[in-house]
Amino acid sequence: MAPHNDIVLFHYSFSPYAKRVIWYLALRGLEYAQCIQPPALPREDVNALGVKYRRIPILSIGRDVYCDTRLILQKLEEKFPSGAIGASDPEQKAVQKLLETWTIDGGVFSRAAQAIPPEMPLLNDPKWVKDREDYMGRSWAKEDIAKGRPEALAHLREAFELLESTLLADRRQWILKTKQPTLADIEAIWPFHWLSTMEGALPPSLFGKDHFPNVYAWIDRFNTAVKFARSSAPKVTTLKGPEAIQHVTQAGLAEPDGEVDAQDPLGLKKGQDVESWPIDSGFNHRDRGQLVALTRQEVVLKTQAKIGHKDVHIHHPRTNFRIRAVSGGGESKL
Repeated sequence: MAPHNDIVLFHYSFSPYAKRVIWYLALRGLEYAQCIQPPALPREDVNALGVKYRRIPILSIGRDVYCDTRLILQKLEEKFPSGAIGASDPEQKAVQKLLETWTIDGGVFSRAAQAIPPEMPLLNDPKWVKDREDYMGRSWAKEDIAKGRPEALAHLREAFELLESTLLADRRQWILKTKQPTLADIEAIWPFHWLSTMEGALPPSLFGKDHFPNVYAWIDRFNTAVKFARSSAPKVTTLKGPEAIQHVTQAGLAEPDGEVDAQDPLGLKKGQDVESWPIDSGFNHRDRGQLVALTRQEVVLKTQAKIGHKDVHIHHPRTNFRIRAVSGGGESKL
């Protein structure tokens, strides 16, 4: 049985990006359903919704499908404002946004991925390795990972040190000096938390708790806060693929059709056929559909589910996504 708010999260359990959304939902106490996906392609449930985007997680609310955790978290803040945990004043919003940009686009996560130890069992699975190479656009051979680890660790030590010696130096409980963790904590903590739980990723001689006591104390507090929030949060409903697809395709749209910004540099028109895809990872898979909305923050495409043939609206953020006309009106360029 899907929740009354129609939230369905498609993810797999060890995705560090999915953790960002799962933590957020727990800290908010928002009811939701989940549909567990395979770690490697194909993902038939996602394909059945008409979605080509290959990254995990995606989140649906009705027949609106939101891609990329940056946009997912923004939409959850907007659609469920009561009890929102995002920053409220301009200065705190700036800190929150800068932390998001630092960890996702500023190299922290990419270096964290390069720090995966070559002994990781998944690296013995040719299917997983091939899938990661399609996702990242680089070699995931064990010997190449081993060669890249020293440089990655050097960069990560600098990232740990930045948190240790600045935002956490005064031993505050949470990033914005709040009583409880906020979205800013999620934006900052996720790659460090991921690495701290990965056996063999962080050499104790460089990353031990004696080197970064404030960072590890913050991670421990965060784990405790999430565990406590989960104890009183609604139970998560797990839907099998056909159940999730049926629920999404039989629901209504969560958002009315938006507008296309007439001043947008791309010069696209509402109803135009376009394609949209990420340019930092997962770039071999493009969504295509009619342009429903285009703002400074997002692009919305109308496509059709393969099962039920209902219209589905796919939402992508603008950051690190390319949008291009595929018929009529010429080709747009970023």
